[in-house]
Amino acid sequence: MEFTEVVSRFDPVMGMEVHVELHTATKMFCGCPTAFGADPNTQVCPVCIGLPGALPVVNGQAVEWAIKIGLALGCSIAPYSRFARKNYFYPDQPKNYQISQYDEPIAHDGFLDVQLEDGTTWRVEVERAHMEEDTGKSTHVGSATGRIHGATHSLLDFNRAGVPLIEIVSKPIVGAGERAPEIARAYVSALRDLLRSLDVSDVRMDQGSMRCDANVSLMPKGATEFGTRTETKNVNSLRSVEVAVRHEMCRQADVLSSGGEVVLETRHFHESDGTTTAGRPKESAEDYRYFPEPDLAPVEPLDELIEKIRAELPELPWLRRARVQADWGVSDEEMRDLVNAGALDLILATVDAGAPPTEARSWWVSYLSQQANKRGVGLPELDITPAQVARVIELVSEGTLTNKLARQVVDAVLDGEGEPDRIVADKGLEVVRDDSALQKAVDDALAAQPDIAEKIRSGKVQAAGAIVGAVMKATRGQADPARVKELVIAACG
Repeated sequence: MEFTEVVSRFDPVMGMEVHVELHTATKMFCGCPTAFGADPNTQVCPVCIGLPGALPVVNGQAVEWAIKIGLALGCSIAPYSRFARKNYFYPDQPKNYQISQYDEPIAHDGFLDVQLEDGTTWRVEVERAHMEEDTGKSTHVGSATGRIHGATHSLLDFNRAGVPLIEIVSKPIVGAGERAPEIARAYVSALRDLLRSLDVSDVRMDQGSMRCDANVSLMPKGATEFGTRTETKNVNSLRSVEVAVRHEMCRQADVLSSGGEVVLETRHFHESDGTTTAGRPKESAEDYRYFPEPDLAPVEPLDELIEKIRAELPELPWLRRARVQADWGVSDEEMRDLVNAGALDLILATVDAGAPPTEARSWWVSYLSQQANKRGVGLPELDITPAQVARVIELVSEGTLTNKLARQVVDAVLDGEGEPDRIVADKGLEVVRDDSALQKAVDDALAAQPDIAEKIRSGKVQAAGAIVGAVMKATRGQADPARVKELVIAACG
């Protein structure tokens, strides 16, 4: 069914569940490291692989960061919360249960205001944010889809098992109408920006450190009772969140319009064509047989700790954007473009590293954006840091590099050749400051183009550009064009 017809006949209801891996140094209940990309099963111990007799110990940093997230979302922080065992069997969960929180989460009843493309704001209410541990990773070999169906065998990597997770669960999002897919994307995007600003996660959706489960149901126009929902699992990009919600709305409308019933189930999203397929029947809370985790004491944060964390919260992204927009004098549209491109945080970090705002914006919006497009990655994924960009800008401002030479240095940094200063030294890219060497290059260029030299002598100073160009070519772009022009005019005076 066409999307326009869907929204004319049905009202969508959404619920967003976002899982965020915290980038603590160690796992939630043991001392194993959490670094991404290590060799399989090299970051494990008896606790995180569930060996008998191994006892968990709560990661205090993870608890503080959970409180930090809750406060940033405007949640109430529970004076008493406890862990529970969520019982289910999957091979990537070696204990046969997951330590999570159930009826007593650490944070509850918050909200997040998200800005849409046209500048309007939509408030998404947050039901809870609770702590849990991540599962391991299954790799199904021999399956055309990468899933277990049709696989010849499966490989298990438990490095991720036990990594601290915060699950942020929204309340039902109603009344969104045709903007439901856009709101879903904007919410996850705003949440990602918030978590990044809190410095609690790298929120790399491509690496699974931030994953979204999108719950969608439809109600016929005029109905008051929610329809049966589906849960599209582990959607791993902002664009895919929007596409998955739109597809589910259209798919469910087809089912309902043909007299069928939507099945309560999980669904898999396929990046290749933007569709979803059935996963497994959706469990209820009773199926998980929750009960309090007997090996862990309840979490009872002191009021002093909560207020200390509240006082240390950074400037929230939407407040920072408003301040920066006023300081820079950019339009709402320009600011949205910077945010959507992932450029704003990079520019601000470059300014924090010492670069002037104008130069920082220019580098990220122009040359570095071009390089990101050329390399097929987003700006945040470029292999260059704001500090390195700031250093290149500093080298230009102090006269060590020209803009052309600076681009060569940036290219070398992107190619993994080292820090800017080392690249300048190794490649001999520093601007030529020796006037005697420049004077010889000027004299040679004038001798090679006597007609141009005569024009300059007759007062046509603009003709000096041809000589400057020849000198720049002869010095491989390492001369200061302004100084070359001075020498040219002096030589023809």
